[in-house]
Amino acid sequence: MRWSFIVLAGAVAVVSTASILIRLAQAEGASSLTIAAVRLGLAAAILAPFAWLKAGREILLLGRRELGLCLLSGMFLAMHFWTWISSLEYTSVASSAALVTTNPLWVGLASAVLLRENPAPAALAGIALTVVGSVLIFAADSGGSERTATNPLLGNALALAGAIAASGYLLVGRGLRARMSLTAYVWLAYTVAAMLLGVALAASRTSLSALPAPAWGLMLLLAIGPQLFGHTAFNWAVRRLTATFVAIAILGEPVGAALLAWFFFEEGFTALQLAGFVILLAGIFVAARGEISRAVQN
Repeated sequence: MRWSFIVLAGAVAVVSTASILIRLAQAEGASSLTIAAVRLGLAAAILAPFAWLKAGREILLLGRRELGLCLLSGMFLAMHFWTWISSLEYTSVASSAALVTTNPLWVGLASAVLLRENPAPAALAGIALTVVGSVLIFAADSGGSERTATNPLLGNALALAGAIAASGYLLVGRGLRARMSLTAYVWLAYTVAAMLLGVALAASRTSLSALPAPAWGLMLLLAIGPQLFGHTAFNWAVRRLTATFVAIAILGEPVGAALLAWFFFEEGFTALQLAGFVILLAGIFVAARGEISRAVQN
């Protein structure tokens, strides 16, 4: 059990670096679309030998329904990374990271509407707190405070779009994981997302050959660190700890990202923005704790 907590803490720390690596890659001339496509492409390529060795037969025997759902999952994943990475061009790391981690609440709302799963009272309270926190962040960012953000309202909207797209990815994956192994599902989702982003990249006529070596190095770090190690560790931990506890632990990501942004980019916080962060994260925490209580009762 102790090792589960250590691995989970390490995963949160690694994933917290994603926003910083993306900002640095953007500063090296890599576009948001390029970063999203290369990050997923490299992750899928690195994972491919292990996926085919462990689940090759399973992948070849998948039916049309499973393949179609993998396509849909990959589409949501591509939209998530494209919109979220783009948000970092326009808003602060802290705001982007806080808003994109609201996806557990969007999953809860979608589950209530699509799957007829009645949310617990704590989940409703958490949603209300998250809405208040998001409004405060938007209000703080519209005040024109001096930060590196160039268009914070657009950036915040893109971060929320990234959270909603991630929710679609998680919901589709929840259904598929009952019929597929984790290795097969993750590799197919990454591959589909990388292919879709690659098509968009080709349509934009972006030249990858013009990118400097530091940009490639940063994108490789994104693929190996946050993408493969971080997300794989989350999936590893969720089999040894409760899914809700893992979801609560992931709330450390925006905190870590904000601290790193303060250190690397000197991004400070206004009082209103800080209040929004606290209320938003408290909302997700309350909702997650409510799910723990309901799981224990059932």
